[in-house]
Formats: sequence, C-alpha cells, structure tokens
Amino acid sequence: MSKTGSHPTLADVARKAGVGTTTVSRVINGGNRVSPRTLNRVHSVIEQLGYMPNQAARILKGERTKTIGLVIPSIADSFFSSCAEAAQEIARANDSLLIVTVTNNDPHIEMENLNVLMRHRTDGLLLAPANYQSESLGEFLGRISTPVVSFDRPVAKTDVPSVVADNYNGARIAIEHLIGHGYKRILCLGGETTLYTIRERLRGYRHAIEEAGLPTMIDMSVKDYKSAEYAIESNLAASQPPDAIFTVKNSTTIYAFEALQKMKVPIPKSVALLGFDDFELASTLRPSISVIQQPVEDLGRIAAEILFEQLFPTKKKKHQLTKKRQDQVKLETRLVLRNSCGCNPAAMPEIIS
Repeated sequence: MSKTGSHPTLADVARKAGVGTTTVSRVINGGNRVSPRTLNRVHSVIEQLGYMPNQAARILKGERTKTIGLVIPSIADSFFSSCAEAAQEIARANDSLLIVTVTNNDPHIEMENLNVLMRHRTDGLLLAPANYQSESLGEFLGRISTPVVSFDRPVAKTDVPSVVADNYNGARIAIEHLIGHGYKRILCLGGETTLYTIRERLRGYRHAIEEAGLPTMIDMSVKDYKSAEYAIESNLAASQPPDAIFTVKNSTTIYAFEALQKMKVPIPKSVALLGFDDFELASTLRPSISVIQQPVEDLGRIAAEILFEQLFPTKKKKHQLTKKRQDQVKLETRLVLRNSCGCNPAAMPEIIS
C-alpha cells in the first residue's frame, strides 16, 4: 500500500475485509463471536494495511491502556535495572508496556512522575518510594483508584501491598558471621539513613552487636568515595580502630574496598570487609568480597505478578499476602562467603543461605 501521509482506520480495514466495523473491533479485542475464516481474513487485512488501533480513542472509552508505570530511584543502579527487567518480562507476558521513570530518591520528582503517569492513565503502578514515610505520597496513593504495588521499600501507613527483602535478618546474619570470626570492633558504614532498607539493616546490625555485648560503631556519613575515604581514615586512626567493616549498600562496599586498597590496608588481615548487596565484580576482586545477596530479580518479578493479580482478579493467585501492618511479601537474603571476611570459599562445601 502506498504511503499517503494518513494512518489506515478501522473503517478502512472493515471495507477491505468486507465486514462491519464491529467485527473488526471484536477481532482486535480477542476475536470472540467471530468465525475462524473471518478472523483470518481480518488479521490478514490488518497486517496488509499496517493498521494500529487508536490507543487514545480506546482510553477515552475507558478501556485498558496496556501500560504499567515503574517508578524507581535510578536506572543506572544495577539493583533497580535488574528489578525493571524482571518486571518488564511479567508486563510483556500480560500484553502490557512498562514505562520507566526515575526519581533520584527525590520526593518532588517522584510526585511529578506519578502525576504524569496518571495523566497517561496507566493501568497500574510499581513503585520504589523515595521516602517510605511520606504523608503526601500516602495521601496521593489513597486518592487514586489505580492499583499500586511497592517493592524494595513499603509505603508506610497505607494499604499498598509491598515486596521487600528481609534487610534486618540479612544484616544480623552478616554481623553474627563476623563475630564468629572473632572480630570485636565492627564498624557499620554507610549513609542515607532515611531509607527503609538502610534503617532495617542498621536495626539488624545493632541487634547482633548488642546480643554479643560488643560496642556499636556506626558511621553514616558516606555520600561518595571522598566521604567514604575520610570516614575510614578517621575510624582507623581512632584509639580503638575497627577490625571489621560492614557496609550497608553495594556502592559503599566499593568505596570502602578502593579506600582500603589505596591506604594499603590488607583485607582481611588488618580489617575484614562484608557488604550488603552483591555486585558484578565482587567475586573477581582480590580479595573477593563477602556479601549479603538479595533476590533482586524476584523483587521486581513478584511485585509485577501481584500487580497483575489485582488487574485480573479472576486469575489464580500465586502470592498469598500476609496481613501485618500491611500486605507484605518478605523475601529471604543469603550470605555469600568469599575471602574479604576471612573465609576460604574453596574449602567450603557451599554458599551459606
């Protein structure tokens, strides 16, 4: 067909296929009450003409937009990009397009993104909230009728279902492992203490340290490499320096490793290192870095599955949400033992979960 500058219409398809516009509409929406012969003929004409349904018109009629909004802090962070890819697979399986927006953990940008997605009438929202305790976010989500599922972080004081990792227990296990090695001065290093995940990891750290009767050593001043380097230098210069460092997120782990290497502090001989969150080079660095590993893909995948269970309530549900403060699925983390904590993985039968 020659290009004329205009898109083929539903009426064009009906005319060429020799059927009514209602029949074409039925074919586009699944082919109910259309004979196989007519179905094939209409599909053939649709392909021949290159007809695409007018999505704007379908929205005005109140039909699904077949879009899902994903609101995350960063697409550059491998954690959230992996969550996004897992969510996209579920969206595709449900004939939907995933629209990704980034907040940089800024509540104002987050609200702007949410308003844009609402104007586009997305069918549902997947959200990693910038501030899980934000009252304005909770009020906004309470006003809209669009289904929402949060992941990595809950939305406090709302009925929004969430999928999170067991950050508290992961941190507790990490500290208990370091204590088992004989370390007695364990520095907890990181930043962004307003984040739900960091608060839970700090809670796990404190629990394990206090249970063992050891002194708490917490430095949450890290924002970038320079601040991490300064924090480590300051703590190592103290009268009672740490003999182990527990970093609360992967970027802090990388900063700490680089700073210790630059200062020529041997790991784990002088200072052990164990981080929360795995990262791509953790197993290939020398020494390799022991970590608490999160089920990253599962966070995005399960959140998306729960969202589509809300959109299609007649489908058989995979996930039975637990009723606590809110509906929540909590996923287990696992301790991956490498060299930086003082372990010899080659002599171990398997990774400890």
